[in-house]
Amino acid sequence: MNLGVVAMVGLKDTSKMKSRTRKVGAALTAVAAVAGGMVFAAAPATAVAAGSNFSVEYTASYYKGTATFSNRTVDVKGSFKATGCRRVYARAFAGSTTLDFKSTSTWCNTSGPANFSLDANVAGGADNIWVYMTDENQKILDGQTCYRSGSCVDGLR
Repeated sequence: MNLGVVAMVGLKDTSKMKSRTRKVGAALTAVAAVAGGMVFAAAPATAVAAGSNFSVEYTASYYKGTATFSNRTVDVKGSFKATGCRRVYARAFAGSTTLDFKSTSTWCNTSGPANFSLDANVAGGADNIWVYMTDENQKILDGQTCYRSGSCVDGLR
């Protein structure tokens, strides 16, 4: 008989608990929604830095474009014009450590887009890149070093 009383009290407590659980659950959902909104709003501002505009020119040949740094990649997008035979390269660094390295094939008397996506799979990503041009014998003709801050300077570092 005592079990019936306990069960009855248990049922009364269960309905109160369900009501409290619903209220607490609704409050937690509201807090999570606000917190989630703040996280999503903040992520893009820190994920991608402004683009760095580069211009590598040698006689009538050029490679001009933009390097966009993000947390784990650097996207290099540019227009390449080869007068004679030329090749362009992009190399990503974290400090002085090479993270990734890509190049076009050798282009002779042609032009078009030359785009690279460089891996920078370290905490914080790459902080600088080299963009440079060589002749068909791999002799460096001109280059720029571009930084995450948005600036590029002539020459290789």
